[in-house]
This record gives sequence, structure tokens and C-alpha cells, in this order.
Amino acid sequence: MSYVLMTDSGSDLPHAYYGENDITMLSIYFSLGDKTVPDDAGQSMAYEEFYRIMRGGAMPTTSMITPEDYTRTFEPVLASARDILYIAFSSGLSGSCQGAFMAAEELAKKYPDRRAVVIDSLCASLGQGLLMDYVVRLVREGRSLDEVHAWVEENKMQFNHLVTVDDLMHLHRGGRVSRASAMMGTLIGIKPMIYVNHEGKLIVDSKKRGRRHALDRLVEWMGEYVGGTEFDTIAVSHSDCEADAQYVADRVCERYRVGRVIINHIGAVIGSHTGPGTVALFFLGKTRQR
Repeated sequence: MSYVLMTDSGSDLPHAYYGENDITMLSIYFSLGDKTVPDDAGQSMAYEEFYRIMRGGAMPTTSMITPEDYTRTFEPVLASARDILYIAFSSGLSGSCQGAFMAAEELAKKYPDRRAVVIDSLCASLGQGLLMDYVVRLVREGRSLDEVHAWVEENKMQFNHLVTVDDLMHLHRGGRVSRASAMMGTLIGIKPMIYVNHEGKLIVDSKKRGRRHALDRLVEWMGEYVGGTEFDTIAVSHSDCEADAQYVADRVCERYRVGRVIINHIGAVIGSHTGPGTVALFFLGKTRQR
């Protein structure tokens, strides 16, 4: 292949997936106290340990991938006479994507015969991961960099992200609900229903009372954005609540014909903002909500 496929840890795919499919994955970083750790698909810190620490009251912070980080990763590839297709974590949730654009622009001056194509996926977690899974298949078919680039830009708004969180206090930290609303909602068991919009941002759509009602709503909500009754692949990510993720996957498979299901943890960077107990459902369907 004349180009190298890259993404970042915002894609939340299983660690082995990247190696098996020749994907270079750049880690976004998170900090707990004075310790800074790469979000590297659970290798430097196990998912279970991360969420155990969060449940104990820790409030992690996250940092962007810098233009310098991108340059260090991109330049050796371009110097080896290969191009790059980098699919980035949504610019609506992180500034990392802008750093990738900056690095690519600077390197284009040094390597005018090579290309580092950066795509703002406007996706997150296994929504970004599911997009990558489709890209992998296109690459295996022998599609050119330009063909894959065009396909992603044409289809990325059809990758739907439907999410429910268990603890509103993490949404309060992110400025999405007031402290009073978060505290009251937590007391009476309110579970927000969230989607990712056309700007790649998290939007609170509605609220359900009780965990099971929220999980069932994910499946019901999916029905509003499907283009048919068959799915090649769906994905479900979770922050240390695999049984709930499996419950959602099972309900989807009862309702639709699904060829394949990907279930994986929500990584530390995204989990820092959504908290333990988050479940998210992803699929390729109709265009997402604005």
C-alpha cells in the first residue's frame, strides 16, 4: 500500500485491532494527580483500574496531541516516500485534530511530493472506530487514498452515536448540565440520552428515569435513524459495564439482522468526561441529528 492508515486513541478499538490491520494509533494523554498516562487501549493502565480510580472520586484531566507529536509520527512516513491518511477524533470534542492539520501543512512544505491527508471524523469512541473498520475494508479492496478520503467525507454523517451516561456529575464537569440539575437528577435516577451532532459535539437530547429504561431507549432511538433492517456491523462501547453493553447489543440483534457486533471499553480520555457506567451505541444509518 502506498499510504499509511492512522488514527488516534479516541477511536476506542481493541488494542489488537490496530496491529492486525496495520493502523498507526496515536495516544491522547490523561492525567491522574501528578501521573500522566497515554490512552493506549488499556495497555499502560487497565480500563478496570482507571474506572475503579474514578469511582473512588478521582477527576482525571486530558490533554491534546500536539503538532510536534504529529510531526514526529508523520515525518518518518513521508520521508520513506509513503503518504498518510489520518482519521482524527472529532474536532467538536478535542483540539487534537487541529494539531494534525497544522503538522500536515508544515510537512507539505518539506515534502512537496508526499501527502498527509487529515480527516476530521466528527466521530468519537467506537463511532470513530466503526468508521475506521469500514475504511480498513476499503483499503483491503485496494482503494486509493483519494477514493477512501472521498468515501469518508461522503458518509461520516451517517455514523450515528447514541449514548446514555450513569452519573450526571461528569456532564456537569463538562459544562453540559448545571450542578443543581446534576445533583437532583442523580438523586432521582435520571439518565441523560445524548447524541453526537453534525459538529461532532455531544448534545443532551432527553432524559430517562432508571438505568434499564435508558438502555432500552438506546435501541428504540436507533429505530429513528436506521436505513433498513440489516446491518453489516454495529458497535457498542462502555465504561466498565460490559453486561449493560451486551444487553443493548442483544436487544439490537433481536430487532435487526446484524452480521457482526464490536463491543469494547470506552478509553480513558473519553471516559474522563462521561464517567463510569456510560453505554454508547453506534451504527451506519441515516444522517445524524443536527
